[in-house]
Amino acid sequence: MERIKIQASKETPFALFDGNKGVLKIQGRSTLEDPRNFYNEIIDGIDEYKKNPKEVLEVTIDLEYFNTPSALMILHLFRKLKKAVNFKTIWVYEKDDEDMQQAGEDFEDLLKTVPFEFKEKEKE
Repeated sequence: MERIKIQASKETPFALFDGNKGVLKIQGRSTLEDPRNFYNEIIDGIDEYKKNPKEVLEVTIDLEYFNTPSALMILHLFRKLKKAVNFKTIWVYEKDDEDMQQAGEDFEDLLKTVPFEFKEKEKE
């Protein structure tokens, strides 16, 4: 698959989907009121990736903040991945950011069978 790399903007996170390395990373802030165009590029890449997937796709979500429309698209992304490939999620949150930690735990509860690893990082 062709590598997808999207630079961060004021309203969108950095995203990297490298199927050859088996990694998908989303990092930063996601505050678009209509984030479909941003996330659909990644979601569409899943169809291409599943033609030649790695044993496990490593999905790293390292968001300092996301709004409700973004949360819905992240959930849609996770559900698409769950149907298509074997993956694990690394949910990164800043130390003492209980809201972001809880958000990851909520996604884990919604997805049930997808393994989540939680990583705390120092505040930037």
